[in-house]
Amino acid sequence: MIDFETIRQQAAQAVEELVQQANLTAGSIFVVGCSSSEIVGEQIGKCSSLEAAQAVFDGIFSVLEPKGIYLAAQCCEHLNRAIILPSAAVKPWQQPVNVIPQPKAGGSFATVAWQRLPQPTALEQVQADAGIDIGGTLIGMHLKAVAVPVRLELRQIGQALLLAARTRPKYIGGSRAIYAAEPNQSI
Repeated sequence: MIDFETIRQQAAQAVEELVQQANLTAGSIFVVGCSSSEIVGEQIGKCSSLEAAQAVFDGIFSVLEPKGIYLAAQCCEHLNRAIILPSAAVKPWQQPVNVIPQPKAGGSFATVAWQRLPQPTALEQVQADAGIDIGGTLIGMHLKAVAVPVRLELRQIGQALLLAARTRPKYIGGSRAIYAAEPNQSI
């Protein structure tokens, strides 16, 4: 039997740890790729579970929303890994696309995000500051240019493997350059 409360708690724990390690602040974008099939112990794309997706969403959103961090939910490959996020996170130059995710075309997690995020919008891509990949969904295309793997204490959510990453600015200028200790710190 699947314990959805444990899944919710695991999702919240993983996101809280990554938010701290990545030093995310209000306005940051946090991308989540989530295979609900993998969470329930099945092969990715074969056993979509709205219940698992809802538990993961609840855990993640409970951490991000109070901090003012935007959740970006990655759709499955059937929607070319489009992103669902609140319209407040969309930049003026980004062009929304017209699609509404469903469990079998977009995935259960993106479907739940569409239903529960304030004024959801679909984009083809974002450049997120950090994110988690639950079950091998490959979020790399939605992270900023320099992704740094982060090893979290928690290694799985349900039965799905958990990977995490943060981003940092590119180092440029070579051996004579001076770099800030923290990416957003002035020199």
